[in-house]
Amino acid sequence: MSLPAAGAPAWLTSLLALACGLIVANIYYAQPLIGPIAAELGLSPGAAGLIVTMTQIGYGAGLLLVVPVADLLENRRLALAVMGLGALGLAGAAMAGQPAAFLAASLVIGLGSVSVQILVPYAAHLAPERKRGQVVGNVMSGLLLGIMLARPVASLVADWLSWRAVFALSAGLMLALGLVLRLAMPPRHPREPGAAPGLRYGTLLRSMGRLALGSPTLRRRALYQASLFSAFSLFWTVVPLLLAGPEYRFSQSGIALFALAGVAGAVAAPIAGRVADRGWVRPATGLAMLAVALSFPLTHLAAPGGGTGLGLLLAAAVLLDFGVSANVVLGQRVIFALGAEYRARLNGLYMATFFLGGALGSALGGWSYAAGGWPLASGIGLALPALGLLYYATERRGTPAAG
Repeated sequence: MSLPAAGAPAWLTSLLALACGLIVANIYYAQPLIGPIAAELGLSPGAAGLIVTMTQIGYGAGLLLVVPVADLLENRRLALAVMGLGALGLAGAAMAGQPAAFLAASLVIGLGSVSVQILVPYAAHLAPERKRGQVVGNVMSGLLLGIMLARPVASLVADWLSWRAVFALSAGLMLALGLVLRLAMPPRHPREPGAAPGLRYGTLLRSMGRLALGSPTLRRRALYQASLFSAFSLFWTVVPLLLAGPEYRFSQSGIALFALAGVAGAVAAPIAGRVADRGWVRPATGLAMLAVALSFPLTHLAAPGGGTGLGLLLAAAVLLDFGVSANVVLGQRVIFALGAEYRARLNGLYMATFFLGGALGSALGGWSYAAGGWPLASGIGLALPALGLLYYATERRGTPAAG
């Protein structure tokens, strides 16, 4: 089987979208389960945060050290190998009896989950130029749904079965998915003109520094998304605390149901892809960033605690997720046009940059809510995309970053 000349068939794009959603969900399953996991394994409250941190460290390392290898090795084989590593991590988490074993498994889960960032550029390679934004948007919609559904699904499965069942079921799912992808995905061998025969891993990693320093377009798009993803992470770190507090007194199941509101934002990804294909990246970027910024003051139009306050919080969640989902696709459409021969490295740098923004947003969210409640947290949440908008205002029309 070889890459289709006319682009990916619709069924393959849908399969890649499903695969991306199922894989990326592995990063987020543990977040609502920290309490029961820590209690059973004997982790102290102060160390419980390591459950999520280790997964994030593994994912961040994979973005910089594993994803770029897709510019060097055959993509299908690499993606399946990394998925297999993630399945081992999930199985290890399900069977762990000691804190150290679970934390090590969490690191491997994060590392194995970067296979999703091999599949997204792979989908871009399949697509003809005129439809690349549409294909990437469709695949990213699956990824974003996976992010948004992972937490409520994990909470519900843990309630019905146990937290171990969440990881065991996902491990089996990864093995089954790997078999399907092995049969369905055409192989894709990277070809870097003038460098492919002698390109080595060390050279590959060093080239990433040159790409980061030599591509203003990449830096601009990555920083745009970092400003939005930091606000996204702050919002979804703080809102569960707000909903569980005295204003709303939501149960864990209620918080899980609220999180489903974010799913509506995933529809932005395919829309953004089509908008980008029409050449409207710059105005769409401004609207996406403005949507994220406005979502925070929207929550202050009514006092928290009542039905109106909850409705506004729900609307803010949808608006914020819509803006973040749209902008990530707009950014990928732009950076993937910079060069097919280093598309995986570009994607790794892009994702790693805004992933750091997300980590910053989570940290700011926890601190700000403890220090000043929702007023302080939402004020910082507004400031983050506002900084991105100020940077966006310096972009000149007609530049590559503008599409």
